[in-house]
Amino acid sequence: MTCEDTPTRITWEVQLHEPFSRVWICRALGRATTTAAPADIARAVLAGYLATTPARAGDTFRAIARPDEGQPATVTADQLTNDGWVAGPTVREALPVYLREALAATT
Repeated sequence: MTCEDTPTRITWEVQLHEPFSRVWICRALGRATTTAAPADIARAVLAGYLATTPARAGDTFRAIARPDEGQPATVTADQLTNDGWVAGPTVREALPVYLREALAATT
């Protein structure tokens, strides 16, 4: 096992921006212990969440994945363009079932 294979605890959060009060409101929260990169977790969480809860016009979403050690990763909805990124097995394994199923339905 290498250092890259050591699992890290990650707390992830999906947030909705409330423009009138200018705050980010937590819409979903979870934790995982995984070897996947925080950026991949944030991307998969946001893609799965938006697949199950479509955004209304004007909604701004983002996902943040915060590892216990290291830098957090933030992904916004406009970064989820169809660029060929696919959630790998390590990423899918770290997600709750409802997000896994949502990602499977979109691919």
